Amino acid sequence: MIINKIKGIYNSLTKREKKVADYIIERAPDVIHYSITELANWSEVSETTVYRVIKKLGFTGYQEFKISLAKELSEPSLETIDEKDLFSNFHNKICNSLDNVYKNLNKKLLHKVADKILQSKKIIFFAVGRSFPVALDSSLKFAALGLPAAAYSDPHMQVIVGANLSEQDTVISISHSGYIRDVFKSTQIAKDAGAYTVAITSGVDSPLSMVVHDVIYTTPSDPSENEFTHDRIGEMYIVELLYNLVVSKKFSDEHFDKLKDVIKPKKF
Repeated sequence: MIINKIKGIYNSLTKREKKVADYIIERAPDVIHYSITELANWSEVSETTVYRVIKKLGFTGYQEFKISLAKELSEPSLETIDEKDLFSNFHNKICNSLDNVYKNLNKKLLHKVADKILQSKKIIFFAVGRSFPVALDSSLKFAALGLPAAAYSDPHMQVIVGANLSEQDTVISISHSGYIRDVFKSTQIAKDAGAYTVAITSGVDSPLSMVVHDVIYTTPSDPSENEFTHDRIGEMYIVELLYNLVVSKKFSDEHFDKLKDVIKPKKF
């Protein structure tokens, strides 16, 4: 997904490269008809800058990029009929987001991470800000399975915990952008201590994605959106997939029946 990839690498682009990215995102149907010279002119940059962006997207040449973009644009997607209809807008946004994550899933990697979780003595989640509720919920899910899971949002606790991990432990760091310095540093310390590290992020080539052993990518947000309106649906979806994979590999109905009996006295 080219548009998705552009949004994912957006924060790693230079100021001039972002002008090319913005133009492609906003005028993709026009771009498929442009030569590299025309795209450079409309973006107000040099052809070299356009070529750098094309290379960062993983294409060997401009023609290959245009063919792939045209193919992507020909695929049906959910459209909003009334721009003022908040409900349909949000519904379509979430559906498209989940669809994009699913189309780009690395299922082999998800199985690998699920196996690592089952083999680990400690399962640690690092996140800050609005990503922390996802991390906390994740730790509670795995703790309910009897696995040694915990989540940390305080940067000082993160580095203390990270420094005391070993190769028998797993750290899952959640950051929508992948550019949060605290999460990056804490994850780096955990990796240096020997822990297996995984990032759940939409930031392609972000600092966080570069420091971990493996990256599970979610759907990046549109660069034009305010960062405080970005949802965390993609991150939640990945965690749900990992949780269900772990359950399918080891846990039976008997385990959940036991949990129901434990929780029953807590309910009216």
